[in-house]
This record gives sequence, structure tokens and C-alpha cells, in this order.
Amino acid sequence: MNKIIIVNGPNLNLLGEREKNQYGSFTLKDLEKKCTEYAKKNNITLSFFQSNEEGELINQIQNSRNNQDGLIINAGGYTHTSVAIHDALKILKIPIIELHISNIYNREEFRHKSLISRIAKGVICGFGIEGYTMSLEAMNKFLDK
Repeated sequence: MNKIIIVNGPNLNLLGEREKNQYGSFTLKDLEKKCTEYAKKNNITLSFFQSNEEGELINQIQNSRNNQDGLIINAGGYTHTSVAIHDALKILKIPIIELHISNIYNREEFRHKSLISRIAKGVICGFGIEGYTMSLEAMNKFLDK
């Protein structure tokens, strides 16, 4: 079984409440339930982490280097600003997928720059909640090679 962690950054705890035109009406719990169901059907040991605090995200990323096979990250606004998260991800020897619910290239100009993309194996954005299961599928296939 592949061990994969999904790390969600700031404001993702408010899915279902915030900017429904961008993120839809599903909640973080809905997202986690959908991913858990997918993981069970696809032989994945899945864990989740969400924080609004940069340091907590960095600690979780660092901890993942010893107990995960792959990491999927939706760093939220930190995608565009956090050199510290970039540096933590760069330390990992496991594959990383960068994920965004919305298409960051159809949004404000400042969202077009990602500090994570160069480190990631791949980037999935703009597919809504389906992007999470797409990321799990891609990671699982990559790890099974």
C-alpha cells in the first residue's frame, strides 16, 4: 500500500463557505470523505493535514519525509509567497504533486506565480474537488512504477 498525505493550507478549512463561485459548496470534510473512499478502493493509506499556520505546515512536510511515500499539497495562498514551504518541500525525497481547486491562471495575476511548481512532479489545477482524486490517482501510478 502506498502511503500518501494530502496537506491543505490556509482557508481550506472554510470550503463550502468561501467564494463558492471558485471553490463550490463542498466542505473539507466532504473532500476528505471522497478521497478516503477513493483510497480504500485503490490500496492507498491516506492521511490528511490542514493548517492556517505556515510553521505547522512546514512541520508536517518535514515529518512526511520519514513516514510517507508521496505528498499532495494545496498550499493555498502560501503557494505564491512562502519560501519556507518551498524549502521544506525541497528537502523531501518523495514525489510531490501541487494541487489547486481553482485554475490559478484564470485568477488574479499574483496567483500565476507558484513557488512550489518547480519542486513538484506535477501540477493539477482547475478541476474542483475532482482534482484531489486525480492527484491521488497520478501519485499512486507514479509510486507503482
